[in-house]
Amino acid sequence: MAPITPQSPRCYSGLSTPPLRSGLSLASRVSLLICLLLTQAALAAPRVQPIPVPPELRSTAFTLTVNGIPIDVAHAAASYDFASFDITGPVDVAITASDPGFWDRGVDIQPWRLGLRAQRDGQTIRFKLQGPAKLSISRPRDFLNHAAMLFLFAGAPPPPPPSGAIVYKPGVYRQSLNPKTGETYYLASGSWFYGSLNLFDVQNVKVLGRGAIVYDGPQDPASDEGWMQKPDWHCIGTSNAQNIQVSGLTCVIRSRTWSIQMKDSDGFLYDDLRVMGGNPGNANQDGMDWIGSGAGLVRNSFFRASDDVIALMGNWDGYTDADMLRPGKDVHDITIETSQLSTSISNIVRAGWPRKIFNSRNFTLRDSDILHAGIGACGQSFALLGMWASNGARGDHSGYTFENLFLDNWYSLLQMEQEEPSIHGFTFHNIWALDQPPLIGSSIAGQISGITLDNVKYSQHRVESSADVPVSVTDGAAPVAFPPTSGPVSAFSVEPPFSAPGDPVTFTADEVPHAHYTWLFGDGATAHGRRVTHKFPDALGTQLDDVNGAGRFRVLLHVETADRKGDQKQDWSAAGVVVVAKWHDPIQTTGPNVPGLAWHLYPGTWTELPDLTQASSVFDGTSPNLLTDAHGFTRYAAAWDGFLDIPVDGGYTFHLLARDGARVVIDGIQVAKTGPPFAQVCGAPGNAMRYDRGSLGLRAGLHTLHIEGLHSVSQGPPRLLWEGPGIPPTDIPSAAFLHPRATASGQ
Repeated sequence: MAPITPQSPRCYSGLSTPPLRSGLSLASRVSLLICLLLTQAALAAPRVQPIPVPPELRSTAFTLTVNGIPIDVAHAAASYDFASFDITGPVDVAITASDPGFWDRGVDIQPWRLGLRAQRDGQTIRFKLQGPAKLSISRPRDFLNHAAMLFLFAGAPPPPPPSGAIVYKPGVYRQSLNPKTGETYYLASGSWFYGSLNLFDVQNVKVLGRGAIVYDGPQDPASDEGWMQKPDWHCIGTSNAQNIQVSGLTCVIRSRTWSIQMKDSDGFLYDDLRVMGGNPGNANQDGMDWIGSGAGLVRNSFFRASDDVIALMGNWDGYTDADMLRPGKDVHDITIETSQLSTSISNIVRAGWPRKIFNSRNFTLRDSDILHAGIGACGQSFALLGMWASNGARGDHSGYTFENLFLDNWYSLLQMEQEEPSIHGFTFHNIWALDQPPLIGSSIAGQISGITLDNVKYSQHRVESSADVPVSVTDGAAPVAFPPTSGPVSAFSVEPPFSAPGDPVTFTADEVPHAHYTWLFGDGATAHGRRVTHKFPDALGTQLDDVNGAGRFRVLLHVETADRKGDQKQDWSAAGVVVVAKWHDPIQTTGPNVPGLAWHLYPGTWTELPDLTQASSVFDGTSPNLLTDAHGFTRYAAAWDGFLDIPVDGGYTFHLLARDGARVVIDGIQVAKTGPPFAQVCGAPGNAMRYDRGSLGLRAGLHTLHIEGLHSVSQGPPRLLWEGPGIPPTDIPSAAFLHPRATASGQ
């Protein structure tokens, strides 16, 4: 299919030959000049090349246009859809949801570092895309297995087929691909394969182009059979393969199997992959497994998995004792870069497993976006990095580097356990968690040393101790190192600390010699310079999800320097800037107030947070914070009531964390409510930690506070943080809680 381009004007229409300048009148010369300028502009305009989707794969959930050109939307797996197209410059994107209220809960366009913010008109959202990108579009904080998500893959036009390639033209192919040694396959845009790409006992194979594989295999959806190494069992399966290049391929995985599996293979280049998996079991569907393999480079790729995105193992041959205890081959020299990684559960990177025996070395994940990191636990809690070498597992693991990573939605930084002999030489450099705190703490236990956290940042705060992470270090593990910064430091102030729509706001970066400053204001606008002024257009916030008259905008600052050799160093920081259109005044209380909150206990066996307005409390009391006396009950709901003392006028954001379900109400307005309970897996007790947030414009003084939390299968009360003028995201101190002296029985 030829690219779609603007029509070029016909400057010589009506003339038998191209005109000569000397034979034209002045009017003709002017007309010719105008026509030639229009022709040049038309040829320079961005081109849009849609990639067609077969009718049986087309989705009706969304309608998409790019520069006004219709683009087919395909159904991937679970409730995920995607669209692919090629562009040569900036384009305008319009997405219409078939559900009229689909965007009512907001719009989340990731990666966040791009600073994209949609404009909404009913069912349609619009934004401008400056160039090729791989995007995840959903509703804020809705990214688990049943979330409705749209992935957009805007690519640069692929190169033509190389000489001698076996070319598959656009169309539907109900077959697997089985290249032989030395062969090059070219899968044209619009070629769709129902099958697998099998690379078994081959060398020097290339699979290029822009084709797609839809894999839906015979695996049992209720058990783990996805580990098996055999043809037609994965989207891409390899065994004993060397020197393989796969570029531009889209993989859709609908069954419970590992998506891309390398076994006993070396020498891989994966470029521009688009891998999407989803299955009802929400498990056992890794993005990419390196099994006794190495010497691999993955770049410019997108992964959406229903398990670990990247897994490293020496072998995996089954679940018998002999299979688990059989030593595996080394996994070595693997680099993942300039990619976007997303999972509905589990880790971004996992190495090892209980009882497994193998060594690994030289793994790098860099210059990439973590769109959605795992939630919950499988024996061990999920994290950016999970290493679970327990129950007799052995191996030497060294030389891991995590560098220049953006953490959007995430759970924890690292969970590492090693019995013998050791884990050593792990560096985390420039890890930017710019908009959400860690939901749980990290852990390092056992024979582990040489762990360095170098410029790990939450918003504008650089972690400088184990308590800052937080990370527990136990069972003989060496302390974590926090070296002083060796590069530029991104940090900034905001004046005034709050504003109304249209008011000027001044942003001032901390001075860094010879630095270049780039600002992304979270409303689609950008600026450069150390000190800039910006006006926010509305009070809806970056994600269009703030509906209480105060919108939180995610403001990012990128600071970059270069030394005399041209080596560049960088840092990022962020702050939530709340624009207030509606203020809430403090209440006037009567009678004395005392520190703390009044609590109320409602025993019951609910599975989701009940409507406590219809219930009567059995026990009541007071507490300095979100604690209660459970009176021996293990399943109950609790409520806390009182006042929140706001120190200064401003836009405040409240971050709520809870395992079994919670909500927070301020001045009678529900500000945040966590999602329904999400059970942990593999026998891990309790539910995963859930997160929500919301913003309000609050005047200084006392405001009514009501919090509810369910205690069903997990331990611990909800956790409530605030963020406002001069206050980074931090737990609300007990000193900010007050209640009337006589609100609790017995007082």
